[in-house]
Amino acid sequence: MCSDVSYDVQAVRSHFPALTAGYAHFDGPGGSQVPSAVAEAVAATLVSPLANRGRITAAERTADDIVVSARRAVADLLGADPAGVVFGRSMTQLTYDAARTLAATWEPGDEVVVTSLDHDANIRPWVQAAEAVGARVRWAEFDPATAELAAEDVAAVLSPRTRLVAVTAASNLLGTCPPVRAITDLAHEAGALAYVDGVHATAHQPVHLEALGADFYVCSPYKFLGPHCGVLAASSALLERLHPQKLLPSTDVVPERFELGTLPYELLAGTTAAVDFLAALGGPAGERRERLVRALGVIGAYEDRLRERIEEGLARMPGVTVHSRAAHRTPTLLVSFADREPAGAYAFLAERGVHAPAGSFYAIEASRRLGFGDAGALRIGLAPYVDDADVDRLLDGLEEFLRA
Repeated sequence: MCSDVSYDVQAVRSHFPALTAGYAHFDGPGGSQVPSAVAEAVAATLVSPLANRGRITAAERTADDIVVSARRAVADLLGADPAGVVFGRSMTQLTYDAARTLAATWEPGDEVVVTSLDHDANIRPWVQAAEAVGARVRWAEFDPATAELAAEDVAAVLSPRTRLVAVTAASNLLGTCPPVRAITDLAHEAGALAYVDGVHATAHQPVHLEALGADFYVCSPYKFLGPHCGVLAASSALLERLHPQKLLPSTDVVPERFELGTLPYELLAGTTAAVDFLAALGGPAGERRERLVRALGVIGAYEDRLRERIEEGLARMPGVTVHSRAAHRTPTLLVSFADREPAGAYAFLAERGVHAPAGSFYAIEASRRLGFGDAGALRIGLAPYVDDADVDRLLDGLEEFLRA
């Protein structure tokens, strides 16, 4: 983090039209609000001359330039190769596509490792793909008392037959950031590929694919101030080795052969705008990648300060348990109550203009392991536009809920 880059949250908030509605948003892990620049990029694309990609007509060039720019923007954000950036409808869709493609190379008796910490989108596609080809699924379990997933938990279920390890870079339910590099190193030592879910992590910390050791890294722009679409990043060399099912006349060029149908150009333009908005928070000096790393460092420090405020406030409330206890975690807190239902807190806060939802948020295995079943608990998640006044409203609302 660059010490001469400050964070002015009120200046940041001025770019988000949704905030004028007066709500305090602690629902960022489910999807962030978007700055005006993103909406404007989407709208401008929709009213521009557009056609299928090409370099002959102006409309073709517009579409092609948007895609190329979006690949470069995402590559800068993730420390990736633009030639390995694949766009899709969602992270879930991309992971199902990847699972089907990789499973075609597996044999009966091969093994796949998933973790109980993960969102179901990084579990079920692998479970179902393994079942389809007779491969075995092995589970790495996190410690519900500490919310930690250790490298040793993954090592315990690896074998010479392991073909893939699927792990999250940060839990969308608990905020836990497991030791991804240690886990991917173990996967590679076993001869397996590492598939990393970065949907929750990407909004809160700098990412570099090589540093993580991720063979595949997936994320969702709508979690980091962008529009609703999905991204998969890998090396172009790895993608060249894989052959997904596709239409006969569609290109066999990488990464395009993994993108089924015409891309949503307006959403890709919005994704580039979101990356540029984040980069601008890192100051004017340096290349976009440098500015993004600085910006995410500044954002992370700011969000951690607010998280600590919330944790201190919750610690003073009787009957409240915070289950997000990992040493390394995002600004995301899972909270339960001794004698109240989380859904009741969710509704109570919503009536007061504070958005902090309750549920399992598709991290169904983690919710069950914590003892919450499918109902989950209250999740408090921070985003770059949350301020101290929002935190005051949240804590006051929870105190009132507990007195009611």
